[in-house]
Amino acid sequence: MLHAGRPAQKGEVDRMESQRPSNPSDQTNEQPSGGGMNRRQFLQATAAVSGIAALAASLAPLGELKDFTTLERFMQKYYKELTPAEMEKVLARIEREVEKEYGVKAKVRDLKAKDGVQFVYALNVTRCIGCRKCVHACVAENNLSRNPEIQYIRVLRLPHGSLDLEKAEHHYDAEKVPEKGYFYLPVQCQQCAKPPCVKVCPVHATWQEPDGITVIDYDWCIGCRYCEAACPYWARRFNFTKPHIPKDKINPDMAYLGNRPRRMGVMEKCHFCLQRTRAGRYPACVEVCPAGARKFGNVLDPNSEVAYILKNKRVFIQLKEELGTSPRFFFYFDV
Repeated sequence: MLHAGRPAQKGEVDRMESQRPSNPSDQTNEQPSGGGMNRRQFLQATAAVSGIAALAASLAPLGELKDFTTLERFMQKYYKELTPAEMEKVLARIEREVEKEYGVKAKVRDLKAKDGVQFVYALNVTRCIGCRKCVHACVAENNLSRNPEIQYIRVLRLPHGSLDLEKAEHHYDAEKVPEKGYFYLPVQCQQCAKPPCVKVCPVHATWQEPDGITVIDYDWCIGCRYCEAACPYWARRFNFTKPHIPKDKINPDMAYLGNRPRRMGVMEKCHFCLQRTRAGRYPACVEVCPAGARKFGNVLDPNSEVAYILKNKRVFIQLKEELGTSPRFFFYFDV
């Protein structure tokens, strides 16, 4: 106790200095008696709770999305970077999703392009009768949405002597085909050697395979529709809503880059039925054609039917060849 009016002695000053905390904040951060929470701990806890609440609020709108991707699909690596083991897990995940959604045990494969193969399509305009059986066979084979209805193939009706595709009609409704005075021109993805759709994709979700097929990774597509705008053949389709396929119409023989079910917000298109063609079969549209107008095969094989057609038939057109896209889809006449 210092006495008023008397200066502090040196011993007393030293004693007071030794009792003063070295850092004023140490008094604030001392652990309170009784195991309570000090100021620093309180602020840290408050910040953590606030951060969690803010994150939950920001993610809340995602709960309203009906077809939002799963975490497993969201974290999936780029297709070309997947190891065989990782791809097996992806295929198993898709099979589980198909069974959950449709009650069907599907077999999903990752079929690769084969060496020494370049697929080419040739269509005999002389023989096509406009029956549209190819359209419906494609829908059934490739698990296309029935509601809203999506079709990869359009059959155009044109009057004899005209090739003005801008005036072609693809909503014709004839009682019998073929109709007198008309011919028919089925159009689908041209599998261009120089595909403009591939160039514009900002995330590389579509690319050209070694066998000439341009494919789409539905798990990588962001739905920007740049490819749809770039395609001069109106060959790509966008899923504006969730595709609907009746459970009894599901084709369980699936391929990752082919006919597995798509989801809302992604692009899709013809892929030459790669779940069939890479396994040594014809596309569904070729098999169903009653007039034998459709031909398909490996143009690098000199003994293939398509190689013979390109050498010996009157191959008169590649659609919009002036654009320099070099379609692999050829139209020809018998004579």
